[in-house]
Amino acid sequence: MKKPLCFCSISPNIRAKEGIRVAMAGVPVRVGRLAAAAGLAVIALLPLNGAAAEPQPTISQAKARLKKLNDLAGKVVDRYNLANERWKKAKKDYDRLNKDYTQQQKTVVLLRGDLVQVAVSSYQLGGMSGERLVSSDDPGSILSSMALIDYMAADRAESLRAFEAANRALKAKHGKAKTALADADKARDTLAKEKTKAERMVAEQTRLLRRLGAFRVGDPNSPGIPYTGPASGNARLVLQFAYKQIGKPYRWGATGPGSYDCSGFSQASWRQAGVELPRTTYEQWSWGADRRVPLDLNQLQPGDLLFSKGLGHMGIYAGDGKMVHAPQTGDVIKVVNLDDYWWGRLLGAVRP
Repeated sequence: MKKPLCFCSISPNIRAKEGIRVAMAGVPVRVGRLAAAAGLAVIALLPLNGAAAEPQPTISQAKARLKKLNDLAGKVVDRYNLANERWKKAKKDYDRLNKDYTQQQKTVVLLRGDLVQVAVSSYQLGGMSGERLVSSDDPGSILSSMALIDYMAADRAESLRAFEAANRALKAKHGKAKTALADADKARDTLAKEKTKAERMVAEQTRLLRRLGAFRVGDPNSPGIPYTGPASGNARLVLQFAYKQIGKPYRWGATGPGSYDCSGFSQASWRQAGVELPRTTYEQWSWGADRRVPLDLNQLQPGDLLFSKGLGHMGIYAGDGKMVHAPQTGDVIKVVNLDDYWWGRLLGAVRP
């Protein structure tokens, strides 16, 4: 006879696992009350999520981690924005091509109907013989019918050519629409991945900011403040709008009106002057390749776009050594002085 398992003779890890199995599954096993008690004790000591709770970071650790996240944030958000723009373009292309394909289907159906009708009519009027022509009381009518048959034969040939051409066009349009749909699906999947990355990053930023007591909610209905700087012309329209957004929250992927990310903010601001900037920071920097100006306070003009190194962030020069921008998660649109800190982070400037 097999001896019962002696729970105290095996390792603690195995005892714990056995106790958990007993408590969780309720399956009778040959263990004593000590085993069950030990298993339940292990369960009681384990966190609900099955892992040891992470210790809270110290203030200095939280600040260091937050700085790294903030430096990374713009790039993550920009990748999301770029993926979003590519998805919208791919979806637009598919919708257009699918509309053309649907219209071509209707054309093919109509031509097929015409071709069938011509064939039926030709059959009904066909079969004329010389004997019928001689014996007919109205040979003129027979001749007219034969001429009609010749005409319908030519028309049938033309309808057939039109149908074949339309059918080829239909297949081509179907192929393009199918490719565009595949591109849209791929762009959508990329967008979903980048969105997940951004959401995780923002969640950690938010957690650290709340830990530091530095999370700013902002007011989506903030009236902002008046712009009183030196800008003129189109740049003044841009900065008047930008200053009216001050106090509104930063929100990754947002383009207004209640919240913005950095490139969405600059895009919306310059739209007031009739200039349509690309959506992302990287695209705006590339768009301005032949519009770049020296990064010098003596040469910068209000309204110029300022880009950070690595293209993870950007803002708008407001004049008088100041920049207005949408900073990062947990902050609001605001004006900052271009001090040593900001000058050390800037890559260059573009004048729209």
